[in-house]
Amino acid sequence: MAVTASMVKELREMTGAGMMDCKKALSETNGDMDAAVEFLRKNGQAKAEKKAGRIAAEGLVKASVKEDKVAAIVEVNSETDFVAKNAEFQGFVDAVVEQALGTSAADMDAFMAETWNEDPSKTVQDALTEKISVIGEKLNIRRFEKITSEGCVVAYIHGGGRIGVLVEADTNVVNDEIRTCLKNVAMQVAAMSPKYVSRDEVSQEFMDHEKEILLAQAKKENPNKPDNIIEKMIVGRLNKELKEYCLLDQVYVQDSDLTVGKYVEKVAKENNAEVTVKKFVRFETGEGIEKKVDDFAAEVAAQAGM
Repeated sequence: MAVTASMVKELREMTGAGMMDCKKALSETNGDMDAAVEFLRKNGQAKAEKKAGRIAAEGLVKASVKEDKVAAIVEVNSETDFVAKNAEFQGFVDAVVEQALGTSAADMDAFMAETWNEDPSKTVQDALTEKISVIGEKLNIRRFEKITSEGCVVAYIHGGGRIGVLVEADTNVVNDEIRTCLKNVAMQVAAMSPKYVSRDEVSQEFMDHEKEILLAQAKKENPNKPDNIIEKMIVGRLNKELKEYCLLDQVYVQDSDLTVGKYVEKVAKENNAEVTVKKFVRFETGEGIEKKVDDFAAEVAAQAGM
């Protein structure tokens, strides 16, 4: 399969690897993007997918919470940042998140087919179509999630709607201190983007896959080391990865002497409470959506000699 400039651009943005490394990876894997990512990771050239899907698109993430028990978060996209800052668009996003707060839909198709709260003669899809005609730009209600909790759920919006987070906890005490604690945890999620709440959520399949990647990296870096030393290196590196991937194992950004888990335990003890972080949802505006950059592919092609 011929490797194109646009493929090199996409892989480069996904992995943070160099342009020529991306071209080589795609050539070695016959243009298979997933296999190319694996190739780069095994050779230590990809940055562990930390930049995956960070291609910008415009719009807003908004969230709403009702009485600590019900929360919703939505992402609504626009073509330009100018529209994302427009009061008409922002009012529409407010209405969408309130719609999500009361929805019974399990997926986007059902959500878009629901009766629009602000006008029962329309569906959510009708309201979106109407707003597109008013604003004159393509809009998209991309995703939503709703949490109904028996404990407490909080929301945090960062950067005026660039990132939104919901955090749910099982707790027998709900007061200002507990809410503040969970809001701080939500800020941690926004900043550090964990994959899991705790190690209990990490599948064996994921562990085996990461071990394979780390083994390839370790053998490439240390070809003369015996297998038992390599194995110890892998264990150490995997534990380090899990401390980044798992929220409760992460170093708490507001107090580096604590992990997030220890911080929650500390606040719970101070309030004679039992608090267990159960779930988080993190939406980042435009995450995984490719936005055209004029002439970038041509620039890559010229530099890569394509």
